[in-house]
Amino acid sequence: MIRIAGLIILLSVTLAQAVADETAWTSKRGLFVVSYVSDLEPLAINQLHGWTLQLDSKDGEPVTAAVITVDGGMPEHDHGLPTQPRVTQEIGEGAYRLDGLRFHMRGEWEVTLRIEANGVTDAVTIKVSL
Repeated sequence: MIRIAGLIILLSVTLAQAVADETAWTSKRGLFVVSYVSDLEPLAINQLHGWTLQLDSKDGEPVTAAVITVDGGMPEHDHGLPTQPRVTQEIGEGAYRLDGLRFHMRGEWEVTLRIEANGVTDAVTIKVSL
């Protein structure tokens, strides 16, 4: 019985780590898939940084010429982001440069990207835990 309980705990921890290590987010309507790489690894409090976003269609094709706006904050604290991050450059092949992110306190953050591309609009929310 002890071995079985230990195995259950190990599986629970592994599943929790897999969920926490999410690397791609599907938009609300399922039209886009977004991933990112941060300039700052690991993420830290009060450090201005940027992300390189990868925007693909639901079929895995890079999405170009998108207009991406950024919003977010800490829902549990009912406040927005302390900065006004924005996409500053389309790099190519579905990659975009997002600059001006800063998380000023520990907790659960959300970064919401509103995406307009190919005549459709959708949004994706990326959860960040610090």
